[in-house]
Amino acid sequence: MKKFILLFALILVLIAGWLWFKKSTPVATVINDPKNIAYEIEGESIPLKDGSYETEAAPDSVEIVTTEYFGNDVTGDFNNDGTQDAAFILTQGGGGTGVFYYLVVALKTADGYVGTNGLAFGDRVAPQSTEWRNDEIILNYADRKPDETFSVDPSVGVSKYFQVQGRQLVEIKK
Repeated sequence: MKKFILLFALILVLIAGWLWFKKSTPVATVINDPKNIAYEIEGESIPLKDGSYETEAAPDSVEIVTTEYFGNDVTGDFNNDGTQDAAFILTQGGGGTGVFYYLVVALKTADGYVGTNGLAFGDRVAPQSTEWRNDEIILNYADRKPDETFSVDPSVGVSKYFQVQGRQLVEIKK
């Protein structure tokens, strides 16, 4: 009977020690989700949480500016460091009728992802596809003719080309 009690006590001590060790061992915080990091848009830091971010349009304003993950993801080694990065579209809108579209890149590092600047490519456009070809991110979307109002549906095909230089996303004019 004494052996059973000693064995039981030893098991309890081992379990308690394991629980204490697990609780006191720090867990590394590595952000491996591009929808949960910050990007720079129009000079402002936009820290996404689950692909979304809201802020006041101006101090003490009731108008809210919402930035959201749109999609059209493409992956590739955009900065030639041997790791797969991700590019996708964010939208940003406030109290008005405009919905502005931005291309952003999440660069993969040893510590997780780092966001680039976002480059605007249109207001109320219709994104079609995003590709990675010949070391360029190619963004295809429909826009309006220069003389058309926003009440006209986008119907003109546009392709824009981008590269990552350092940690900055830049448009390549073709």
